Amino acid sequence: MTSTDTETAAGQPARAAALDLLDAALSRRAGLEEGLTHPALGRLAPRDRAFARALAMATLRRLGPIDAALQARLKKPPPDRIVQVLRLGAAQLLVLKTPAHAAVSATVDLAARQKGGPPFKGLVNAVLRGLTREPPELDDPDLLAPQWLAARWRSAFGPEAARAMAGMVAEEPATDITLKSPADDLAAPLEAQDLPGGSLRVGLKGEVQAWPGFAEGRWWVQDASAAVPARLLAVKEGETALDLCAAPGGKTLQLAAAGARVTAVDKSAGRLKRVSENLARTGLSAEVVTADATEWTDRRRFDAVLLDAPCSATGTYRRHPDVLWVASPADIPKLAALQSRLLDAAARRVRPDGRLVYCVCSLEPEEGEAQVEAFLKRAHEFTLDPIQPGEGGAPEASLLPNGTLRILPHHLAGGTDGFFIARMIRSG
Repeated sequence: MTSTDTETAAGQPARAAALDLLDAALSRRAGLEEGLTHPALGRLAPRDRAFARALAMATLRRLGPIDAALQARLKKPPPDRIVQVLRLGAAQLLVLKTPAHAAVSATVDLAARQKGGPPFKGLVNAVLRGLTREPPELDDPDLLAPQWLAARWRSAFGPEAARAMAGMVAEEPATDITLKSPADDLAAPLEAQDLPGGSLRVGLKGEVQAWPGFAEGRWWVQDASAAVPARLLAVKEGETALDLCAAPGGKTLQLAAAGARVTAVDKSAGRLKRVSENLARTGLSAEVVTADATEWTDRRRFDAVLLDAPCSATGTYRRHPDVLWVASPADIPKLAALQSRLLDAAARRVRPDGRLVYCVCSLEPEEGEAQVEAFLKRAHEFTLDPIQPGEGGAPEASLLPNGTLRILPHHLAGGTDGFFIARMIRSG
């Protein structure tokens, strides 16, 4: 057995884990996130665990072009599990640049280990060797996003913006963080650059728990766009603030760090556990409540209410490319109906002269612009409080004429999550 063969055999547990991750990612929403926390992955050696994650993510980031290349070489689709194996093999060859002999051999072996897989060893070998001889183009923006989503983006934002957005699917994002204290000087030890609004974009790689300041609770991971909504509430020391659909808690931490008396509500006890853990790590405090926001019986009203509503999450594809492939057109009207109910529930919690910020990490207008337009027609006591250029660290290109924000992923150099954000005031 050659040294390459030995390395290939040793790496099979990691490839098997990557196969399970890919299956999880494409089977259901949040499947990849759940898969990454599965005990089986945790039992791998750190190097194997990192490789499994890297291989699954490389496959998801270029899934469109990989599938197009595979379909051109398959007369009829093999079983789903073998398709996943082929996707991983193509990603090893074309994205991770694994030597062809090792990538093909390992993928054929992985196929043989699947139930009903041995008869497809020859097919896997032939397809991958064909990709080696004629490598396809993997960075074509017209293939990087699902066609139905790309068509929606063209319609909503224009063809140039749609191509720029799709082109970012393949790019691995840096990690953004929010500081507990804006005066904290962590840019140098974190090899970070300052972003508008006070976020830092970290240059370090690897496990965030080992980075300077994490254990001391001096910061938390939060995309630059995700940090904007809480800043726009502009809470003052001692004000009451309600964070609805609060998990995983980045905005709760922001509001608490600004001095507000915060109540964080989410219907998922499991996800709220992360909020409590982050509060403990950072030394911040908030009331944490497990409840469905539409049915919460508490009658309190608050100076400031933030609703980061459940959504299609299509704006988060830079960090979660799987969302593009598990979303469907049927999801959007269902989510829009839920958002409407949540927005009405949030409005009931705002005291007179209080502020309400509504946001979604979705790129779909039905979940953003249309949602707020419909709300203002039925809730006459609320009016838009126009956001000013650059306020909260939002890219100036994201400001819409009515003072709401439509942040697109390419609006910030190096990328950012897509968001819609509106700020409103209650008059009575």
